[in-house]
Amino acid sequence: MPLRRLIPCLDVRDGRVVKGVRFSGLRDAGDPVEAAAAYAAGGADQLVILDVSATPEGRRTAAETVAAVRAVVDIPLTVGGGIRAVADARRLLEAGADQIAVNSAAVARPALLTELAAAFGSQCVALALDAARSEAGWEVVVRSGKVRTGLDAVAWAVEATTRGAGEILLTSWDRDGTGDGYDLDLLRSVSAAVRVPVIASGGASGPDHLAAALAAGADAVLAASIFHDGVFTIPQVKAALAARGWALRSTAC
Repeated sequence: MPLRRLIPCLDVRDGRVVKGVRFSGLRDAGDPVEAAAAYAAGGADQLVILDVSATPEGRRTAAETVAAVRAVVDIPLTVGGGIRAVADARRLLEAGADQIAVNSAAVARPALLTELAAAFGSQCVALALDAARSEAGWEVVVRSGKVRTGLDAVAWAVEATTRGAGEILLTSWDRDGTGDGYDLDLLRSVSAAVRVPVIASGGASGPDHLAAALAAGADAVLAASIFHDGVFTIPQVKAALAARGWALRSTAC
C-alpha cells in the first residue's frame, strides 16, 4: 500500500494563522512559525501554508513568512496564495517552499500551470481546487470562495493535470471549517478522474473523517482546526490511522 500523508494547514493572514468556516469569519489561531515547528516535531508529513488574503488584496504571498517557517522545519512545504506568474513562484521557492499551489490565477489563465510546470517541473505545481456543490455536481469557486466560476470542478481538475499540475489540493467549500467531514462524493469523483495525487481538505473533525477520506481515494489528508484548537495532536491522529491500517509517511523519509 502506498504511504499516505498527514498534512496540517496554516491559513495565514497578516503574519498570523487564522481559521474560519467556509473561508469567512476568520479567527486568530496563533503564530505560523510556532505552529509549523510544533507540527513538524509531532510528525507531520508535510505542511501547507495558504496566504488567504493575498489574492483578494491583489498582492503576493509574504516570502518572509515562508522563510521563517522553513528555518524551523525540514519537511516538505507547499505554499499558495497570490501566485500569478513564474516570478512569484520562484520567489517563494527561493524562500524555502518545495511546492507552490495556485487557484484563482490558474482559473483566470490556465496556461499559467503549463508555464510553472515548464519552469519547475510538475511535481512542484499543485492546483488548489476549491469546489462548492451545484445543481450539476460541483462548481469551482475562487477568491476565497467569494466568486463562483461556473466551471465544473471535476473537468477543471482533469484539464489542470493535462496542463501540468502534478497534484490536486481539493477543498470542499461547503465543508470547510464545519467539522462535518470531507465531501467524499467530491473526493471520489476527482480521484477517479485524475492520475495525480489528491489531497483531501475541508471538514475534518477527527481520525474517522481522515480515514474515510483515505478510503475514498485521497493520497493525503489535510486538516487545520483539529490541530490548531488542540482537539487532536499529530501523533494521536497518526496512531489512530495506523490502527485502521493506513501506512503513513514518516518524517524520517
